[in-house]
Amino acid sequence: MKALYTLFFFFVTAMVSTAEKPNILLIVADDLGYSDLGCYGGEIDTPHLDDLAFHGLRMTQMYNMGRCCPSRASILTGQYPHRVGLGHMIKDIGQPGYRGSLADDAVTSGQLMQACGYRTLLAGKWHLGTPDPTKHGFEQFYGTVKSGRHYFDPTLLNRFPHDLDPIEYKPGAFHATDATVDHALEFLEMGRETPEKPWFLYLAFNAPHFPLHAWPKDIEKYKDRYHVGWDVIREQRLQRMKKLGVIAKNSKLSQRSLYWDWGETEPLRNPAWETLPKDRRGDLARRMAIYAAMVHQMDRNIGRVVEDLKAHEEFENTLIIFISDNGACYEWDPFGFDVWSSGNNKLHWGDQLELMGNADSYHSIGSGWSNASNTPFRLYKHYSHEGGISMPAIIHWPNAELPKGKVIDRPAHIIDLVPTMLAAARADYPQNYQGVPTMPLPGVNLLNLWQYGQVDEPLSKRALFFEHQGSRAVREGDWKLVATRGEPWELYNIMNDRTESKNLVKRHPVIAKYLAAKWDLWAEQNQVTPLPKNLGADYLAPLK
Repeated sequence: MKALYTLFFFFVTAMVSTAEKPNILLIVADDLGYSDLGCYGGEIDTPHLDDLAFHGLRMTQMYNMGRCCPSRASILTGQYPHRVGLGHMIKDIGQPGYRGSLADDAVTSGQLMQACGYRTLLAGKWHLGTPDPTKHGFEQFYGTVKSGRHYFDPTLLNRFPHDLDPIEYKPGAFHATDATVDHALEFLEMGRETPEKPWFLYLAFNAPHFPLHAWPKDIEKYKDRYHVGWDVIREQRLQRMKKLGVIAKNSKLSQRSLYWDWGETEPLRNPAWETLPKDRRGDLARRMAIYAAMVHQMDRNIGRVVEDLKAHEEFENTLIIFISDNGACYEWDPFGFDVWSSGNNKLHWGDQLELMGNADSYHSIGSGWSNASNTPFRLYKHYSHEGGISMPAIIHWPNAELPKGKVIDRPAHIIDLVPTMLAAARADYPQNYQGVPTMPLPGVNLLNLWQYGQVDEPLSKRALFFEHQGSRAVREGDWKLVATRGEPWELYNIMNDRTESKNLVKRHPVIAKYLAAKWDLWAEQNQVTPLPKNLGADYLAPLK
């Protein structure tokens, strides 16, 4: 069997290598929920991403690490995040897996792609705890080295190398989502100065991460769409998801999710929409309208990139991968926050609603709408339940002749992106980089799965692992073992119960014990444990 697999792998590699190396466009959204896009059942208008999806592939069980920094570390290195020092955020808490910055021996996809002859370009969000992405394999960078803090303030975005100036904007004409793509298109022009070299563009949007900032014309489009409330939106999305085939036909909505308010240790449950006062419903509908406008604006800008590729006859041989870094963000309760990320909330009504989303405002959507964005799953960003780690994943590459419109339901993980991009570029993963031994890659090449539906042995028999802030999980085959911070393990048959509604840990203790032992071994080998008791975050009580 192993010999047959090896023969098949070389056959597929030969098929891929008959064409010139593809350009690679890796697009990452920030805090986008599983069901927000039209092609995943959402009511937000996303025609450009929908077109890529319906002419390419969609994956329904593509996983991330549940939070921005850890996910981006995995996306860019192909490693589990703790292995490269980013198990939490960019704060050093004194343990090897939680140093808050990219480890010295970490090798990024920028460095790997550069080594195999690619121009390497980055527009958007870095957030790996180091100050300059051009020191990590990217020739050009424009964006935020930390998390996005304001979409209308150009002074918060950086341009590297330092001797190159960013594009200038007239007062009132700047929005970070638009500017990110303005610079991405400029970078592509730079890449075309060496036509013999393919390019790798990492397009890492801040949208739709808070603060909720969008152009008035885009907010206007959605201003009346969300007054029906999150309960109706969840039901409507679920029905569309079933028709699109991105969720099983027998799926049922999870309960309204629990949430942990700022600094609280005991959870509460999101309320029914109709139980809220009218003014509160108006405020919340406006928040979700701005969020939808941000997603719509991101899609429009992706369309600009696609049109540019077509105009330069690069579209057919560009591998486009679109994902999100985690599920939608619940911070910190059903009403969302204002001014800064905290327990602070302000109720807006009347004429105040029209001012929400402008440059003087700062809002989040809260846990009720985040629960809707993650339809039909439980929980959100920060957690290892399906709502935190599931994401849309769209793959488009015309020259590879992918089956158009196919939906793939095999589990995969963002650790698979680096080996897959290397395979597409017909490059081997080096045993050392600049004289330093490289860490083995835990992920697998997904090209066989995408092109031929081939489920090879490494893909079918492996376990996938997760941990963030004490929330943890392991997925192997049909089974998933998962827990929230400080709580005992729960066990689900994820193929029959994707919404994690029926805990089987008491019915199948042998399976639970087997998976827990696997997680413990992975955690020990990847600098995850001992779990830090205090992560230095105000919103988290120390572990006992």
